[in-house]
Amino acid sequence: MQRKMAKGANSISVPHEVEEHEAKLYLAMKLYELGKMSLGKAAEYAGYSVRAFIEILGKHRVPIFNYAADELQRDIENADPHHI
Repeated sequence: MQRKMAKGANSISVPHEVEEHEAKLYLAMKLYELGKMSLGKAAEYAGYSVRAFIEILGKHRVPIFNYAADELQRDIENADPHHI
């Protein structure tokens, strides 16, 4: 059996055995991971503080920083050693 999870004009159907807070958490994590939602907005949507949401992301192995290895290396090489 499906049930609607609605807020405003948007709604999605989730299996009855999935609690609304659980569905919102996983949706927020995925949208954050894809870069479609900021950390603060994702935490707020899921109903957690930013700190708690970061801990949850870590438990689910969702990276907090979305840096490609080459971008990170370039930033390190370009960093001013006097400001590190």
